[in-house]
Amino acid sequence: MLKLELRTKKSPEYVGRKLKSFFGQGGLGLELKEETPACLTFEGGGGYVSVSLCEEGGETRVDLVTQEWDYQVKEFSSRLG
Repeated sequence: MLKLELRTKKSPEYVGRKLKSFFGQGGLGLELKEETPACLTFEGGGGYVSVSLCEEGGETRVDLVTQEWDYQVKEFSSRLG
């Protein structure tokens, strides 16, 4: 299991779109099991990726928790910048 927190100047809406295109259909193909404005959960391949988004002081805090998708979560985080 991997827990990762990052901050970005990009909006939660932008980050949500990027998460869906990276982990969901057209990307890694994980199934989007839950979606709210502040939370997305993807499942597949024997694991999951759970993400919470929170606006704080002009930034978006992105908290990622994953099982079985550690490498891909790190790759997504490095691309989000």
